[in-house]
Amino acid sequence: MFITFCLLYLPGRGSTQILPKEGSTLNYRLIGFSAPIENPQGDYEIEIAVGSYHSVDSFKRNIALRVPCKYTKTALKTIIEVPFFGKAYTWSVVNLHNKVVKNALHHFGTLTIKEVDTSLTRLRVLKKAAKYKDAYVFLDGNRALYDMTGQPVWYLPDIDGFNTERSLLRDLKLSPAGTITFMYEEHGAYEINYNGDILWKAPNNGAVSQQGSESYHHEFTRLSNGHYMTLGIEYELWNRQLPQDTSTNYHISHFDKVRKDSIDRSKVVSLPFGTVIEYNENGDIVWSWRSSDYFRKSDIYYHKGRGNQPDIAVHENSFYFDEKAQILYVGFRNISRILKVKYPEGKVIGAYGEIYKPDAPEQGNGLFCRQHSIRHSDKGYLYMYNNNSCGHGDALPQLLKLEEPANEGGSLKKIWAYDCTIEGVADTGQRAFHQYPVGGNIIELPDYSIFANMSTTYSKVFILGEDKEILWSAIPEKWNERDKKWEMVYDYRASIITSRKDLENLVWNAEKK
Repeated sequence: MFITFCLLYLPGRGSTQILPKEGSTLNYRLIGFSAPIENPQGDYEIEIAVGSYHSVDSFKRNIALRVPCKYTKTALKTIIEVPFFGKAYTWSVVNLHNKVVKNALHHFGTLTIKEVDTSLTRLRVLKKAAKYKDAYVFLDGNRALYDMTGQPVWYLPDIDGFNTERSLLRDLKLSPAGTITFMYEEHGAYEINYNGDILWKAPNNGAVSQQGSESYHHEFTRLSNGHYMTLGIEYELWNRQLPQDTSTNYHISHFDKVRKDSIDRSKVVSLPFGTVIEYNENGDIVWSWRSSDYFRKSDIYYHKGRGNQPDIAVHENSFYFDEKAQILYVGFRNISRILKVKYPEGKVIGAYGEIYKPDAPEQGNGLFCRQHSIRHSDKGYLYMYNNNSCGHGDALPQLLKLEEPANEGGSLKKIWAYDCTIEGVADTGQRAFHQYPVGGNIIELPDYSIFANMSTTYSKVFILGEDKEILWSAIPEKWNERDKKWEMVYDYRASIITSRKDLENLVWNAEKK
């Protein structure tokens, strides 16, 4: 599917340059073309040939695309989707009246990786989009941006020495500034432009954790004020002795020079407590919050996980900052809890989830279990991707909308829920068994539809209307050459671009550094 957007040239934003730049190699097929022209007369078109040609005759014999456009003032700006990755292209501007080539022949190429080779990696559409047919979807497991027909139009190149094919890529999404943000879990958090140029990089210097690095994880977001917020980890010695049978999940050895000889490490452990860090444009810390300050005085000492073992590793996995209300919501998977934090005071003003009691097994809070991706709605509701992985472990995830209590200390109220479904899997004659212990996310769209990613063993992405009608769905897959079959790709988080203006900003910001 070839898509074009013909845009007006807006004077006062600097002289228009020829784009793509001569000889450039691009990591995308959705390309911004621009060209200046003097004394424009009549209508024009951009002609594009697949291949590198240096004479007009050979160029004309190999035209693949002709895109009519009108010049405004003295220049043109157009976004065109070219047909292939991994190809050379030649293009020029032609006057439709006299067929005269108004510019010299220009040349560029598109690069390719296996993640955008649709014979190896694909996004298989289960239900075609109607309302959202012009949207685009980022998949972190595929390191690519797709249109709604399942065709890749952009991919994340290797950044800052990381081979993204083998790295822990997380939370790939569009920022409010028309850029792209993402993280390599526990290593780095980045903002780039469409070309893959690094615009901002988190310092990861351990200024908050005091342990060499911040161990970034799960989510990284550019705020509307130009600041950046991310989750981190600080490993802290727990302040109480625990029973001998305490679960050691997520625990690490803790080297404490003062107390190392006096500590019975079978009972006192070091835990990964979550942090939230806000940086400014210069990489300076402007605010931070440590969950250990809350949990050291909380009930988690009494939490017992699977097997009825004491388990105090809370596992921070999601946040949402309501910039208007100045409220931060932070999710903790292992204890099925959401904390509501007043910004900038850092005070916990709400705790949603089960309260644990001495010698009592985990009962569940009746609403959500092992959740990922907490968000706050424009209508004032909380909504989340509920992994729903308690009990026997074979329950399907849910999408939830919840009403917050009017007073501090109250409970959440469920107002809307959707049980996710499994479809598009080859029928083996038996019910497919899937578990959803990690990953997944949810995004509310401007019309209050929901975009969701199921992640884990069944990575379906879909759009759900308020009436619970599936508006679009697809499954990311990769080809298993050994077994000669398609297998699902594990996508931890996915995101969506629904606005044409946002897409245009992303493309035209490609030259900003």
